[in-house]
Amino acid sequence: MRSAASILHLDLDAFFAAVEQRDKPSLRGKPVCVGGIGPRGVVATASYEARVFGARSAMPTAEARRRCPAGTAFLHPRGDAYRKSSRIVMELLHELSPVVEQVSVDEAYVDLAAGDLTDLSPDGVRAAAQQLIDEIRGATGGLTASAGIASSKMLAKIGSDLEKPQGLVVIPPGRELEMLAPLSVRVIAGIGPMTAARLRTFGVETVADLQRMERTDLVSIFGSAHGGSLHELARAQDDREVVVEREAKSVSAEETFQTDVVDRSVLDAELTSLARRTAARLAQSAAFARTITIKARQHDFSTQTRSETLLHPTGDAGVILDVARRLLDGVDVSNGLRLLGVGVSGLSTHSQERLRFDDQQEVAAPLPLGIDDDAEVPATPAGDVRRTPGPAAYVGGGPPSWWPGQDVAHTEHGAGWVWGSGLRRVTVRFEGPRTGPGRVRTFAADDPHLSVAEPPQW
Repeated sequence: MRSAASILHLDLDAFFAAVEQRDKPSLRGKPVCVGGIGPRGVVATASYEARVFGARSAMPTAEARRRCPAGTAFLHPRGDAYRKSSRIVMELLHELSPVVEQVSVDEAYVDLAAGDLTDLSPDGVRAAAQQLIDEIRGATGGLTASAGIASSKMLAKIGSDLEKPQGLVVIPPGRELEMLAPLSVRVIAGIGPMTAARLRTFGVETVADLQRMERTDLVSIFGSAHGGSLHELARAQDDREVVVEREAKSVSAEETFQTDVVDRSVLDAELTSLARRTAARLAQSAAFARTITIKARQHDFSTQTRSETLLHPTGDAGVILDVARRLLDGVDVSNGLRLLGVGVSGLSTHSQERLRFDDQQEVAAPLPLGIDDDAEVPATPAGDVRRTPGPAAYVGGGPPSWWPGQDVAHTEHGAGWVWGSGLRRVTVRFEGPRTGPGRVRTFAADDPHLSVAEPPQW
């Protein structure tokens, strides 16, 4: 832990959804969910308007649809658009310091002490961070960010989460324990739902409760590595440095069970959760993966891994789960598993697979051909399933596959985005970052004047 608050953690607020609202004026101020749009899809990001109704990252899309009201936009991710904005933000961070550790497409740590900033007092770093946040808003067409600045990476990340959105929290040296004490133990890295539930049985709910536990007790409960780590992190002891790392080569999620699990139905439920979490983390990096791996630790601590490589990269939670299930079928669980994990590797920035149309039973109903709506958006925009059943996108012998949120251009009407499609029709809303809410018009799915377009310039 440093003597000065010189580590900044920056996190773009509801990044994917914010980019969609920036580029699609008709969605501003409305609930938006970005991620897999089929019943087995996973929410990558929910706008703050959608979070009011309980939608959140890593939630099954089907559950988010049940919670959110009619009119909620459910959009497929536009990786190119997110990477374009992310590059601008990361360039601004590198202007502040040469030492930037990019964690994902919307998140990074910055070593302020390695840059040209001479005033590392709490007021000095606060002013620098506020200027950075203002520059990000101006350079990205209005995207907002939250930042935390502290003497360690863990505390900086916790700080960036405390006052979202558009938050800025500086934790002065010497105030770390005071800040941590009243917070839930879930803010500590490495404490997930299972660990939190186990701690709750010992009366531990807050970090202050955890601070009162002896190292020997935590080690006896969680083992030397995990227990020792919890003891140190609860006391703000985190000496990790900000490092310029190579691009991530894998993404994974795993769970350690309190007791060995034999029941395959319980393991399948856990596998489903792990696949969703992995897909959500993959989406957060705006990446796709070809190789899927499961990790199974037996009752005797022996560990087995099984992998399968796909023909094309995927980011679909359903695909990941299907493969993970096949792999787990080949593992003997008769003596119980202590740990189960799902991971993906062979990452790329583009997917060559088709959308999983067989899984996507409903989508926004396209308007009849020729309908031109100059006033209000039809009642259910962008993939909401509360109206008309039908395929998620047209798949034919010649035209491209249309999916909600996709950037398109028409030779007569200009740039827009796919509002919905099906029944060999596609409905487009013609608007962009610099326009007001635009007109809605429906075309034949194979209309030669309609084509896929690059993300718009804000």
